[in-house]
Amino acid sequence: MISIEHAKQMAKRLRAVLKTRGQEITHSTALELIAQQLGYQNWNTASALLHPQTASPAITFESPIPLLRMLDEAKAREFYLGFLGFHVEFEHRFEAGLPLYLGIIRNGLRIHLSEHHGDASPGTTVFVPMHNIELLRDELLSRQYGYGRPEIVQQGWGKVLEVHDPFGNRIRFCED
Repeated sequence: MISIEHAKQMAKRLRAVLKTRGQEITHSTALELIAQQLGYQNWNTASALLHPQTASPAITFESPIPLLRMLDEAKAREFYLGFLGFHVEFEHRFEAGLPLYLGIIRNGLRIHLSEHHGDASPGTTVFVPMHNIELLRDELLSRQYGYGRPEIVQQGWGKVLEVHDPFGNRIRFCED
């Protein structure tokens, strides 16, 4: 795809080539000619529709996905799916009877749970920035989970709602 910058370079080269042949044109005329060669009515239309040149490839990151250790599939499902309201995104086992690797999601928050020994250590803490923390607290309390009644703690920088899974992992939902 041709960028605005590329089209401008084409106009500059066109002027230079024509000048060597004794035909001088203005930069504006060169831009108009290039726009027409690219199929646009005029340079204004071309410059409005052409994309800017993309920078050279840069390192970019996507949202991280925390990986938490689970030791019991039934307890993990009860806590993460039943209590916290996540949904299964995928499940993977190399074969029946081997450890489970489970991807769960809720409103864009992805967590991976693993029974594999080396994947993660129980006792991990995950910090989750969010909005409407009171709504989450009220939803969780309404489920009357037998192993936790989360409450919001006011910090100097914002609010924290911390839940503990059956494996010693902590999820700190935070709102500033």
